[in-house]
Amino acid sequence: MSDDLGTLSFDGEYAVMTFHRRLPHPIEQVWAAITDPAERKAWFGETTIDGGTIEMLPDEPPAPPDAKRLTGKILVWQPPHVFEHEWKQRIVEDSVVRYELAEDGDGTLLTFTHRGLSERNAKGFMPGTHAFFDRLAAHLGARPLPVWSDRYAELAPAYPSWS
Repeated sequence: MSDDLGTLSFDGEYAVMTFHRRLPHPIEQVWAAITDPAERKAWFGETTIDGGTIEMLPDEPPAPPDAKRLTGKILVWQPPHVFEHEWKQRIVEDSVVRYELAEDGDGTLLTFTHRGLSERNAKGFMPGTHAFFDRLAAHLGARPLPVWSDRYAELAPAYPSWS
């Protein structure tokens, strides 16, 4: 199952972004790519996981660090299947992201949800999240990573038709 564009649904007034990606890599490798700070730095940006908290500073988008910095408590840590944490970022509402991994033949099915954003902010995050998952897939496949801002610009036209 794969829905590269993801889906946008609503839980009351808050948006729920969902992406499913089938990755042709073992679950342990995908788990490491999303939870190991050194691995995560390669496709997302600087990450610190310490004492039940997470702090991230994405390499992209091109914005001041205080606007990009994300922090939060780790809410679920069930290696190698579930990683959920708060997403606290100055520029958007507090929200929660969840990575669920399931073995899928010789690969892994990643289900990612980001819930708690406003509709407007979620619509803005959709192509950016897609671009980061394209970078994750390239990282796992040992391929050159797409430039996030270029990929965002390529993807953004696919998203505005959503209502």
